[in-house]
Amino acid sequence: QQTNLCNESLMLEKFPACGKSFEEMMKKVDSRKWCNLTEFIMYYDNFTQCTEREANNASCFWPNPLAEGFITGIHKQFFSNCTSEKVHWEDPPDEILITLILIPVMLTCAMITLVVWCSKRSDIL
Repeated sequence: QQTNLCNESLMLEKFPACGKSFEEMMKKVDSRKWCNLTEFIMYYDNFTQCTEREANNASCFWPNPLAEGFITGIHKQFFSNCTSEKVHWEDPPDEILITLILIPVMLTCAMITLVVWCSKRSDIL
């Protein structure tokens, strides 16, 4: 039974063509829009399909550490200035916070009172 071994050198030899093609397509996109995925999603899809195809042609799994390293290099080249803006969480105003705390506390007290009252009256019913 013959097994195909991953030809990593062939795969790494073919990946730059995928990167070059992606680079050419990205030249069509204004560099100020490189952080907006909707502007180049088709180009990126073609790039990932290309790397997957070349990995499979070399009898390698995809993704693999070498492919991930190559893709990371492309990301650094094009998307290094794209930072994810962290959401700054703030507490609500005190009036809302107090209300949000007191409502469940009051409902819990009311339910306990109702249960105790009903359990005392069960002997009458």
